[in-house]
Amino acid sequence: MINYAHRGASEYAPENTMSSFYLGLLQGANGIETDVQRTKDGVLVLFHDDTLDRVTDASGCVCDYTLEEIKKIKVTGDCTTGFFDRIPTFEEFLQTFSQYNISFAIELKQADTEEDVIEMAKKYGITDRMTVTSFNFDYLKRTKEIDSSIRIGWLVPDPGETEIKKLKEIGGEEMAPEAKYTTEESVKMLREAGLGVRAWGIFGLYCRDLMKEMCHLGVDGMTVNFPDRLFQYLNATKF
Repeated sequence: MINYAHRGASEYAPENTMSSFYLGLLQGANGIETDVQRTKDGVLVLFHDDTLDRVTDASGCVCDYTLEEIKKIKVTGDCTTGFFDRIPTFEEFLQTFSQYNISFAIELKQADTEEDVIEMAKKYGITDRMTVTSFNFDYLKRTKEIDSSIRIGWLVPDPGETEIKKLKEIGGEEMAPEAKYTTEESVKMLREAGLGVRAWGIFGLYCRDLMKEMCHLGVDGMTVNFPDRLFQYLNATKF
């Protein structure tokens, strides 16, 4: 089971920052999930939302700012202690975390980032431990056209036979369904199609029940905001 720290240990630290990624590993994650966008001057950085408003002291889109401007922005998230961190570049992230024996789920949030993500992953030697993911099928198709050896995962809330066929046609390896729609029957269907299964959307009031259910169903991995809880559960310690 791959315990992906979702944007790092994002329940505790400002998401998609170095502090959040470090904390995720300290809490027992053996994988990191993060999101890639491009700045106004073309640099790949790690940020999830379409706009900066929710988790930073700035507003607007990442692509409206140069890297120099991005580096002045504080990422606070839900922190109430005054703690903040900064938006890292994809290369800064890989310079540190490629050294660890962990898996990577790299979500593409913008078009035309595929080639640069692949080149950077090759530079830091993580292609055999990386899955390129997206909700946007065209981004994944483009990834396979650039390099068919790159593992891809399609984020689909409730995939069926149509989505499975479409993913298989481009040589896709993983389907990533939303946990609340994932059942024993749906996992069986994906397994029979030869696809890996990674669940997401495990947060909120019923997150613990969902997490346990995904373990029971035997998914290959989960993206969770609280890697410490999944680590404890998988290792049969107090939960």
